Amino acid sequence: MRVIEKIAEMQSWSDRMRAEGKRIGLVPTMGYLHEGHLSLIDSAKKVSDIVVVSIFVNPTQFGPSEDYRSYPRDLEKDVELVEKRGGDIVFHPSAEEMYPEGYVTYVEVGGLTENLCGASRPGHFRGVTTVVGKLFNAVKPHIAVFGQKDAQQSIVIKRMTADLNFGVDIEVAPTIREPDGIAMSSRNTYLTQSQRSQATSLFRALGTAEQIISGGERDSDKVIGQMKEIINSQPDADIDYVSIVDAENLKPIGEIRGKVLIALAVKFGKARLIDNIIIDAG
Repeated sequence: MRVIEKIAEMQSWSDRMRAEGKRIGLVPTMGYLHEGHLSLIDSAKKVSDIVVVSIFVNPTQFGPSEDYRSYPRDLEKDVELVEKRGGDIVFHPSAEEMYPEGYVTYVEVGGLTENLCGASRPGHFRGVTTVVGKLFNAVKPHIAVFGQKDAQQSIVIKRMTADLNFGVDIEVAPTIREPDGIAMSSRNTYLTQSQRSQATSLFRALGTAEQIISGGERDSDKVIGQMKEIINSQPDADIDYVSIVDAENLKPIGEIRGKVLIALAVKFGKARLIDNIIIDAG
């Protein structure tokens, strides 16, 4: 398994692959890989000749009080997992390589980043769009695969990619869940045994929302209220947000119609967990 650490080397390799007519797929990650990440490699392999998995814990998307320093890392294991899953290259730049001294340029997407996670994590999406733009320029992929668990991120990246004419196709793969419904996340390792059990309330709340909307309820506040009741019944749950928004522009809606994103973020101790579903309410 080849690990590339320098942007220039990554670009040179990608140029050679493109010259050979190879279709490059990119799976951007922050490492500490789990089955959710590995499923993205599977998706990329279906539409690409070669798959690059980037592993980079991006400092610019973490706030001052967030977990950049403590974010779980295990590069050796990650490389082994990528190789076993059939990835071709691991791109693992350092923070200094990505943001050298004097770096001052950032990418911002307006409109889609002020709500949901953007409201409680100022600057987060500026860091996300900047690093993804840099990864696109380094890896030069034809397609990039993201996970549905990070729904807002995927929508923001699609907009950035279109607006800046990157020429990269964006594919969004389904959320991979544990048997009890919890969305797989590297941050799940922060949960205590009790918190891990309580966190199943998030998937139950989403399922309840889908059920009552299917039953005819169209008032967002009523649906959100029932979701919050389920989550707040857990002693360690600290709700950041529970929202129902338009699935395209991410604006909150009062009456549930058409394609909607039901999204939430809840803290359990050190872990801030996000989850969502998209439904078509007709």
